[in-house]
Amino acid sequence: MNTPDRRPILDKNKKFILSLGEPCAELLQYLGFTHESNTWTPPSADVAAQAPFTNPINVLLDDVEKELLMLMTRQPEDQRRVHKFFHQPAPAKLELERSLGCQDYRKSLASRTIDLESVRDEHPYYGGLGTTLDFHDELIIFAYERQIECDAANAPYYLECLQGIARGRNSEDLQTKVVIESSSGKFSTEDVRNAYKEFGSLSEAKLLDDDTLIGNFRARIADAPKQEPTLRRALAIIGQSRSSSKIEHFASNTVTTYEQALQFLGADESIDDSFLVSMYTMKVNDDRSNEELARTAVSLIAEKRNSGALRAWLNTGELGDTEMDIGQAYTCLGFDDRTLDDATIQTAYGILCKDSPDRIHEYKRALAAIAKDKESFQLQRFLDSGTASGTTDWQPFNSQWPVGLENIGNTCYLNSLLQFYFTVKPLRDLVLNFDDFKMNLIDDDVHKKQVGSRKVSGKEIERAQKFVQELRHLFQNMITAPSAQVTPEQELARLTLISSNTEESNRRNSILSANRPFLGELDGRPVIGPLPPPAIDVVDDDVEMMKENTDATNHSSLSLVADLDEDASSEVTLIGEPALEKPEDEKFLLVDLEESQQQDQILQDKENLPPNKEDSARPSTPEIHLQPLSETSPSRANEQQQISSPTKEIGKVETDTIMTNGPPTSQIQALPPNRPPPVPPRERPEDHKKAIQEQIESGAQQDVAECIGNVLFQLQCAIKAESIDDSGEQLDRIKALFFGKQKSYTTNEHGAIRTKEEFMSDIKVNVASGPRDIYTALDSVYDVQDVEVGGSLEPQYTTISQLPPVLQVMVQRAQYDPEKQVSFKSNNHLELKETIYMDRYLDSSDLELRNRRQDCWKWKKRLGKLQERKLELTNTQAGYDVPTVLESTIEYLRSLPGVDSDDPVDVRPGLVDALTKAVNDARQELIELEDEIKNLTASINSQFNDLRSQPYRLHSVFIHRGVVSSGHYWIYIYDFDQGLWRKYNDGYVTEVKAEEVFEAQAQTNPANPYFLVYVKDESKNTLVSAVCRDVQEPQTEMRDIEMTDNTAEPIKWACVNQNQTTPSWDISRPKRDPLVW
Repeated sequence: MNTPDRRPILDKNKKFILSLGEPCAELLQYLGFTHESNTWTPPSADVAAQAPFTNPINVLLDDVEKELLMLMTRQPEDQRRVHKFFHQPAPAKLELERSLGCQDYRKSLASRTIDLESVRDEHPYYGGLGTTLDFHDELIIFAYERQIECDAANAPYYLECLQGIARGRNSEDLQTKVVIESSSGKFSTEDVRNAYKEFGSLSEAKLLDDDTLIGNFRARIADAPKQEPTLRRALAIIGQSRSSSKIEHFASNTVTTYEQALQFLGADESIDDSFLVSMYTMKVNDDRSNEELARTAVSLIAEKRNSGALRAWLNTGELGDTEMDIGQAYTCLGFDDRTLDDATIQTAYGILCKDSPDRIHEYKRALAAIAKDKESFQLQRFLDSGTASGTTDWQPFNSQWPVGLENIGNTCYLNSLLQFYFTVKPLRDLVLNFDDFKMNLIDDDVHKKQVGSRKVSGKEIERAQKFVQELRHLFQNMITAPSAQVTPEQELARLTLISSNTEESNRRNSILSANRPFLGELDGRPVIGPLPPPAIDVVDDDVEMMKENTDATNHSSLSLVADLDEDASSEVTLIGEPALEKPEDEKFLLVDLEESQQQDQILQDKENLPPNKEDSARPSTPEIHLQPLSETSPSRANEQQQISSPTKEIGKVETDTIMTNGPPTSQIQALPPNRPPPVPPRERPEDHKKAIQEQIESGAQQDVAECIGNVLFQLQCAIKAESIDDSGEQLDRIKALFFGKQKSYTTNEHGAIRTKEEFMSDIKVNVASGPRDIYTALDSVYDVQDVEVGGSLEPQYTTISQLPPVLQVMVQRAQYDPEKQVSFKSNNHLELKETIYMDRYLDSSDLELRNRRQDCWKWKKRLGKLQERKLELTNTQAGYDVPTVLESTIEYLRSLPGVDSDDPVDVRPGLVDALTKAVNDARQELIELEDEIKNLTASINSQFNDLRSQPYRLHSVFIHRGVVSSGHYWIYIYDFDQGLWRKYNDGYVTEVKAEEVFEAQAQTNPANPYFLVYVKDESKNTLVSAVCRDVQEPQTEMRDIEMTDNTAEPIKWACVNQNQTTPSWDISRPKRDPLVW
């Protein structure tokens, strides 16, 4: 490389062959030689270049030369070919320092004469800080600060290194730095060791817990008070090293924060204000010197809790009305979830106050504490006003926004239901223009009217029409009200929540109650009067009526039978032989005591009777079949009597046989009463309102499906039929809007198929077995299932033969635990979809669709078996999967004493090998199960993806938060015109993000869907409309008007433009003075 001579070398050159030869060909090529025409040409190095080299060939050859020289230098003298060879390599230190940029760093002057042996203890400290022995003090300090900045967790160790170097060098600057660090509260690991030594041996003191160390400290200073500063400093260092706030607070002997205040008094956040005062007293009695700190602690707690009671105690020594701790407040109201919304808390508060009125003050304190903690305006206004939503000025009025509905007492579900029905345009139009659809009560068709597969009575039609009129009044208010909320009438709530059947039962119970007043005896038997009214004053007119009615009771023989007028379904009256004359409004009941008790027992136990098989087995409820109030229907008590008396012929009137101590008699002669009958009670308005409120609260506890069924039933009863089907069932607008048809197919053991088609108003899905999506939930209703028929199992599946425009899905969350014998609510998540396609569930003769269904059923059956097997392998009593349990068993067997030990355990030969094989087999099986489950799930989910001709869009989601017996409802409704979701929470109507509706909540007691409404996608704009407002300001000017007969046509309500943000309403009416109208 140092000479420009590049003469080629013949590969047959004798010297070349002896020195290198063919075996070195590869090495020569590596060094840059080229071989051509039997000659080797040396590499073309730059001979004029100076070190350091940049030419690649020069760099390579220079490296090779240096390596060869070093190898030759390391060879023993006797093995060298050239014995006088000597090569002295240049030291690399300077070159390394130059490369690292540390040739000119500042060095300590003492490093030139330092005795390494005398400072050998310092070496780990230099290494800990990343320094060398000759570093100047300033660089040592710089290295310490950098280590602290980069690794703060090990700051005590770095401070110990600094302390050691400072002592070894006896450096004033380093010692000053150590003092500054220590005075700022920092400590070294050496300080920690010394601190523990103050409380005993190092190894023993480290094992002491916080309370023992504090107790040790108190004992030491009690014996030697002068040692308190040293011991308190040591205790503070231990507290910091342990990150123990308890020790730190105690050692600091200061109280500056809320946490320190609680710690000083020995309290926690759950302690209420009244007990804190007691803890203060105990603290001061133990040591009078703690009084000032204790008062400071109480003051800090009062500030943090904003406690007027503690402030009053600090100022006057008298404890005011204490505020409950937040944890205690939630416990008092029965909540373990602090994320509950305000409406749910209000509902629970109201229920508790009603059930335990003697604890109202305690509940109010709890609610006040929660309102303060949540900074809830709604709860605070509720406490101030006492109404369900507080005052109504909290939500700004917006004429282009839906109105909220005030809660009138546990009516959150009712409000959600009414909001939903209001957005259904055909239903809203029907209610607003009810006169066009109203059933004529004098029509001959009234007696033929059949709804829900049964006849309905005239009374039920009247009641239903009253319900629709109340609903119309509410809908009109929701459209025109110049406010953000409106209040439903109590009568509407009663008619909505209480069915006619329940109302009849309530009336019957009131008449047959064992608590009715005793009016005396006739022939030794009691005469029972009606339920007593509230105490009222008897006026003169009533006295006169009593005198006139005295003559109406003559000698007659009496028997207990059912009155066959229109009220016979709910009241029991007397018919005499001869007939007993009495005023129409006076009702008496003469009964045998034993028979009366039997009737009462029947009525009381009616709700405890088990459901029949039909009720418990149906997958979905087509309609709610309410009992009729027909003109000829006997009371339930008489029905029970007829059943218990098989010898009595229906339609034949017989006298009751009264059992006495003497011989039986067939007739009882009635003697005249010794005093006139009571005056019929006159109900006071406040009593009537109270009775309605009690009925509403009772009805609010019924099942959601019953309430919806009651609404649809009354709507159908109130309107006239558009046609009649073959079974006599009324077909009308409600039927066409909410009811579809489903068809079941059952195959017997001989292969014969039975079909049954019936109306359905909703689809009931179950989430008891775990989280699922909406398709999986619907599949469980329409998939093939084995049903018991005549003692044998037969396959049955259901299809939808007619889809309704408004598809309702009931999510059954109320479950029963047979082991604990309690009901509970399933909170499993139901994954909703904005659009679902119902093609897969339709009844069809298409052979391909049937084959797809059958394939899907087979896959699901196989999937169920795979999941069961996976559960067997992964869920053991030990809490681990089978492979893990087997591996633990193998480890245990291998740990047993072998044959070489004094007490060997005999293990069967080959057992460990067999278990090892079982582990491998189980793991392989789990892998195969996972793969097959994944593939089957994908096939099931994609089986019907191409069937999209029947899309339904999600419109409403009813939400419930709480437990099976109580909670709070609200509803989310989607506005298709504006493309947004709204939350209707009683009086609140707010916009929410879609995530709130669809995503699962990670809470202990989450809010979840209870009822879903999907609408047909192609008709959604004609089916639903979320906003319907035409605000009318109240009239302020009054003047006399002339009263004239109104011969105009009824007002017609209809939405002119459904696509407007605020629909404009066309109210067709005759043109006249608006004040007159």
